[in-house]
Amino acid sequence: MPPAAFRGVFTQQEPIDEAAIAGAVAVLRTGRLHRYNVLPGEVSQAALLERDYAAWQGSRYCLACASGGQAMQLALRAYGIAPGAPVLTNAFTLAPVPGAIVAAGGRPVFVETTADLVIDLHDLARKAQESGARLLLISHMRGHLVDMDALVKVLDRHGVTLIEDCAHTMGASWNGRRSGSFGLAACFSAQTYKHVNAGEGGLLVSDDADLMARAIVSSGSYMLYDRHGAAPDLAAFAAARMESPNLSARMDNLRAAILRPQLATLDRNIERWNQRYAAVAAELARVQAIRMPARAAAERFVGSSIQFLVPGIAPDAARRFVAANAALGVELKWFGDPEPRGYTSTHLSWRFVDPQVLPATDRILSDLFDMRIPLTFSAGDCTQIGQIIAHCASELGAVAMAG
Repeated sequence: MPPAAFRGVFTQQEPIDEAAIAGAVAVLRTGRLHRYNVLPGEVSQAALLERDYAAWQGSRYCLACASGGQAMQLALRAYGIAPGAPVLTNAFTLAPVPGAIVAAGGRPVFVETTADLVIDLHDLARKAQESGARLLLISHMRGHLVDMDALVKVLDRHGVTLIEDCAHTMGASWNGRRSGSFGLAACFSAQTYKHVNAGEGGLLVSDDADLMARAIVSSGSYMLYDRHGAAPDLAAFAAARMESPNLSARMDNLRAAILRPQLATLDRNIERWNQRYAAVAAELARVQAIRMPARAAAERFVGSSIQFLVPGIAPDAARRFVAANAALGVELKWFGDPEPRGYTSTHLSWRFVDPQVLPATDRILSDLFDMRIPLTFSAGDCTQIGQIIAHCASELGAVAMAG
């Protein structure tokens, strides 16, 4: 007997809270939505967000920009990638990550992924040696953190600089150290399906004054870089103000006003996500055919989505499994699908990148399923969802054995 169908909506986020709505209305009433449109002595909402987020993250500098993808592009450009230079990155990621590398003039070099959905440190060392790359843009894809201490040792040994894509790890940590604090710079997203919600938006943090000065000018500051809330001293802009291209990647005051109050509730929301994640995971753990990626005790993750593998599943069976879950109201994404669907794609469909041979990653992705966990679901909802997935996996196993 199948469980009752789930009726929730996997794309429905919680409403913006009243403090954020009030902040947005206050900005709208001024008409001064552009971040540099301020009255004498006034500090813009974008500048205040930069100040607040730098303090929350524990970074010296912060830049509010138009999207997480723009944050990555600004970081890469400010780093100074030479045209066509190799840049290492995870093979398991989403299209904006290699897209940012290409947009900044670099050439993505993909590193294999382990069965626990993190970058393969052995392949990373090999690719760093073979490619001569001096930069890794690591994607903490779907919130999975590799052993960050071991990663830093590998990079130091090979002379590779680290930039972190923390779109899925805002608020996560490794051994008590925040994700985004291990490299030269880190990039965060405020897109609707991330951990704070402005519809779109990005945040770039760094402790490096020269990099941040170049990023601020490139974001579209013109000569108004003194109006930023967490920027280097003006001396850092002496060269950057003349040499950095203007890419018009600014965040506006409206989105900044929506985001600022959300920082106060982020830690509590992480607890809520992890409760929901645990409810789904507990049901999946009962199914022999399902394998959950291992997570280290040192990792504090944010369970805003969940991933699991069905080792050895055939393509037709994977499609039936997704369809069976959908019939009971559960939306799964399958990373083994050769056709990109929605936000889900793989290196095999990124034709703006040179084709690369990644057998380990391809094998893992062929078994991999992914599901969003919005906070509009209760812990009870998540138990029901887990039971539906477990039921469909068990039914699939029965069909396979019968076949």
